[in-house]
Amino acid sequence: MIRRCVLALALLAGASPAAAQPPAPPTPQASTAIEILPRYTFHLAAEHLSGDDPRFVWDTNFGGELDLIDYVAGRMTFVANYQAILGEQFRRFDPSQGNYILAGALSLRPPGVEVAAVFHHESRHLSDRFKRQAVDWNMIGARVSAAPTRGRIQFQGRADLRGVVQKSLVDYRWELDTDARAHLRITPMAGLFAGGGVRVLGVDGTQSRGTQHGARGEGGVRLEGRGAAVELFVAGEQRIDPYPLEFSKATWFTAGFRLVSR
Repeated sequence: MIRRCVLALALLAGASPAAAQPPAPPTPQASTAIEILPRYTFHLAAEHLSGDDPRFVWDTNFGGELDLIDYVAGRMTFVANYQAILGEQFRRFDPSQGNYILAGALSLRPPGVEVAAVFHHESRHLSDRFKRQAVDWNMIGARVSAAPTRGRIQFQGRADLRGVVQKSLVDYRWELDTDARAHLRITPMAGLFAGGGVRVLGVDGTQSRGTQHGARGEGGVRLEGRGAAVELFVAGEQRIDPYPLEFSKATWFTAGFRLVSR
């Protein structure tokens, strides 16, 4: 019942993370004994953005997730992601932004779900452009996730609720970040997937705006090899504050690929 509630919450929230960070890997099964460094995943993704703004043409992400220790009842996890936004202002492929996410989690595994205390740091930077003002924030909060299987369909659901403990420039106070995903395995090497999620940001009123909402939905084909898989997808997204020094929204349709560990 709890696991169904987690998946329902993520699906009601919408589509995949509004910051275009790749979906989280499925929740792994618990170890039977304490293990050090039992699991590592990676991702590398690029997608082409629709629209006429020359600052936003390509969105790329690469990073990984590492379980530092699995203590059977739960695990300690470290996550890192680097996002580069490329435009066409100065040259054909013009890296305009470099954004970092560093996060950690300590979890427990009650039956059917995983719950965790999380720390989330995000910082945003301009590339080949002048910027002295820091743009970053730290959050702490909680996560609930589940990854049930029904026949040939693998489901994933995650919901994070975090509060801001430190910030520079941004007006964020709290965040609800969710995603849900379903993967249908058609053959041992090929399948279809669809997913989505929303990002809801509570703000402090200093920028004369109310609670912000972002959303993303995507679907495509997944091809699997022995050591890795590639996903080819199309997506639609509404992103909050796409440029580090502006308070705004952008809506895109995108097409891209994602290389992930199995």
